[in-house]
Amino acid sequence: MGKLETAKYVFNKRAAQWAEKYMDVSMYHEALDAFFNLLPQNASLLEIACGPGNLTKYLLHQRPDIRVTGLDIAPNMVELARANNPAATFAVMDCRDINELTERYDAVMCGFALPYFSKTEATNLIGDVANLLEEGGPFYLSTMEGDYSRSGIQTSSYGDKVYMHYHPANYLVETLTSTGFQVNELRRVDIPGEETKGINDLIITAVLKRK
Repeated sequence: MGKLETAKYVFNKRAAQWAEKYMDVSMYHEALDAFFNLLPQNASLLEIACGPGNLTKYLLHQRPDIRVTGLDIAPNMVELARANNPAATFAVMDCRDINELTERYDAVMCGFALPYFSKTEATNLIGDVANLLEEGGPFYLSTMEGDYSRSGIQTSSYGDKVYMHYHPANYLVETLTSTGFQVNELRRVDIPGEETKGINDLIITAVLKRK
């Protein structure tokens, strides 16, 4: 299996454990709230790599007017997302295929995909998001920030091996800017246990200014 196919297998197998461990997104509340403030009333939002619907659940708690469509590569994650968010719409889809979507959205949120994407895949994803967003639409993008050369196979606490990519802020900002986004904010959140390794969560909020 390829890197992302392996991740799909692991996420499908561990969906219930992932949900139990990560449904609490309180460490990201400040960054998420800042993003939510950019959303117009009754906005349509596409969530890429929605997992068990943890970010969607917080979003709809704060902004029940938002119309959410969530996508994930793992069917079991999508099933959990539907159970956790009956008001939203979810579908199984490889995030590398979002260029096949025909609808445009007022906002896009991608909270957990990039650590499983190579630099090329991440660059392509940003371009695809730009094509799906309405002019002026905000984009929430997060990843594990670190030196890209340190990317490699990581073993989870459950013993599963998955290839993890670390992405530095500079090339993501450059890619977003060259694609037509204006970067509004960069936030960094410490990851418990990773403080001394130079790894943290990077959250970027950008707005599409040019098609």
